Amino acid sequence: MDPVQALERIAYLLERSGAPTYRVRAFRGAAATVGALEPEELRRRANQSRLRDLPGVGAKTEEVVAQALAGGVPEYLSRLQEDAAPEAAGPLSGRAAEIRAALRGDCHTHSNWSDGGSPIHEMARAAHDMGHEYMVLTDHSPRLTVAHGLSPERLRDQLAVVAHLNEELSPFRILTGIEVDILVDGGLDQEDELLAALDVVVASVHSKLRMEAPEMTRRMVAAVANPHVDILGHCTGRLLPAAPQVTAGLRRGGGRPESTFDADAVFTACAQAGTAVEINSRPERLDPPMRLLRQALDAGCTVSIDTDA
Repeated sequence: MDPVQALERIAYLLERSGAPTYRVRAFRGAAATVGALEPEELRRRANQSRLRDLPGVGAKTEEVVAQALAGGVPEYLSRLQEDAAPEAAGPLSGRAAEIRAALRGDCHTHSNWSDGGSPIHEMARAAHDMGHEYMVLTDHSPRLTVAHGLSPERLRDQLAVVAHLNEELSPFRILTGIEVDILVDGGLDQEDELLAALDVVVASVHSKLRMEAPEMTRRMVAAVANPHVDILGHCTGRLLPAAPQVTAGLRRGGGRPESTFDADAVFTACAQAGTAVEINSRPERLDPPMRLLRQALDAGCTVSIDTDA
């Protein structure tokens, strides 16, 4: 088996299972390192037990490469494939096919520039292969340091990278964006000049989720009324309890309750400002819950169906 394919397949299966991002990155990084070597050089290093001299190659990735070079399927890959939940078999039909065909892109994605597990070009390639016409790149804003949020300088660097990739990938398009933190006072965690330059701005609450309802309502209304904001992300902030029989490995723990706010006021503000309400499709979020989604639609809101991948 090709060692690079084995490492990339492991990274995919880990990401699909919801494994921690650092594990996904470890295998993707090793795949990039190994893929940069000539086959003869790779085999020579393996024979000399010198693979771990390479940056990003550790004990587990060394074992995977060695077993792949020996002509078999690496044991770790075999275990992951056995444990993986079955993927959808065969083409969709009926109403499901109609809904899938209507999904032309994704307005909420994260790359390895923040807390995602994949490089931008790999995400774009995957979106293209799924039949999407575009992907909005929405890495986190500076204050979310735990997710390696982008400073203004890093965001500007990313915009240059996206511009270059769009030249290569045309007609597929990576739209520029950000998932910007909604601050306690309803302000946004990025410079206005940069927000104005982006194609799509998703605004989300990531801190102080247990604020009292009146304060949270004022906070959210101020954010969705901001002219830079296009989408209100995962509006309740909930995390569903773990369901290991379905989603083994997802980082869900015991879950997290919904934030409380005046949904009528928030959704009315969204409708008036033309700010879409996100349907966040991550299995551990599924946010908003159905009762609030109906309320948003009744208020006249548009929705954005996103993966938050």
